[in-house]
Amino acid sequence: MIVLPDGVELFAVTMFAMSGALAATDRQMHKDFFGVAFTGFITAIGGGSLRDIILGARPLVWINDINYMYAIVGGVSLSVIFQKWLIKIRRTLFIFDTIGIGVYTIIGLQKALAYGVNPLAAVVLGMFSAVFGGVIRDTLINEIPLIFRKEIYATACLAGALLYVGLDFFQVNSTFNGVLSVCVIIAIRVIAVMKKWSLPTID
Repeated sequence: MIVLPDGVELFAVTMFAMSGALAATDRQMHKDFFGVAFTGFITAIGGGSLRDIILGARPLVWINDINYMYAIVGGVSLSVIFQKWLIKIRRTLFIFDTIGIGVYTIIGLQKALAYGVNPLAAVVLGMFSAVFGGVIRDTLINEIPLIFRKEIYATACLAGALLYVGLDFFQVNSTFNGVLSVCVIIAIRVIAVMKKWSLPTID
């Protein structure tokens, strides 16, 4: 059962759409509106599409619900209209992306569990749901995807997903568990960037 409040996934979709559009704008793709819109679109639907394809959920969630298209169009439009103001706030992209991965991790995890996936595989699928859109975004703008850098990124998603599974085992209230796990992912990501934490490298 999906237990995060209604509309939360749409909020995350909007955040991802804005992060994709702003990333494209920041990489001097802003003269091409289609390029900006496409980057925002693929960032927003990439993780959810991968999740639904793996789970065999048909039709894909953004095809089945027109509200997802509204959320994407809204996110891209806001980014284009307010790009000069938003792009000056260097942490804007980071904030939108961090909120997005927190929410998408837990929604992906919950949906996987609802489809009968074993908890550990559901944790991994939750992480995939969160980071895949960003991987596509970074690839399109010729950046090394965050998941392949030393930054604490996918690790934060895995930590929050494992927390959710652990608390669920002890039958903690599902809504509280979901909100808490999202907050933990966001907190780990934010603190890791502030403290410049990173994963060890392999020499």
